[in-house]
Amino acid sequence: MEESYSIMVNEDHEFQLTKDQIYPLDILKTRDNGFHVLKDGKSFHIEVVEGNFNDLEYIIKVNGTDYRTSVKTPLLHLIDKMGFAVNGAKNVASIEAPMPGLILDISVKEGQEVNENDPLLILEAMKMENSITSPRNGVIKSISVTKGDAVDKKQVLLTFE
Repeated sequence: MEESYSIMVNEDHEFQLTKDQIYPLDILKTRDNGFHVLKDGKSFHIEVVEGNFNDLEYIIKVNGTDYRTSVKTPLLHLIDKMGFAVNGAKNVASIEAPMPGLILDISVKEGQEVNENDPLLILEAMKMENSITSPRNGVIKSISVTKGDAVDKKQVLLTFE
């Protein structure tokens, strides 16, 4: 069985896509968060309106209509199958950059108490603004970056007490 990506749209439609189905798509980047996709002779104008990279959740606009989407990668499928996904994020001690990028904004301060899903910072990567949210309740121990910093993948951004 080939590895597939699960894409949930508006919490009521789920699609399974394999790499063999994704790679042949004719995709052209038209602007910062905009793309033109040609599939089976049909044209689609797509804009990434909002993205949460930690949860792989995005709001995309396709031909003028907004859709709330979430993506489950082949790795996440494997983690679920092996039973490792249960409360894995609850013990996180630090937040690392998921990809290289630029820190656009920091929403918290050292010593601040945060709740799960509270916004921590905005990371611009690949011309998309990604909201990094807290994976758990806790107190911010230290912030290792400042607004405007360029960061590398896996660079520690902040730590929890």
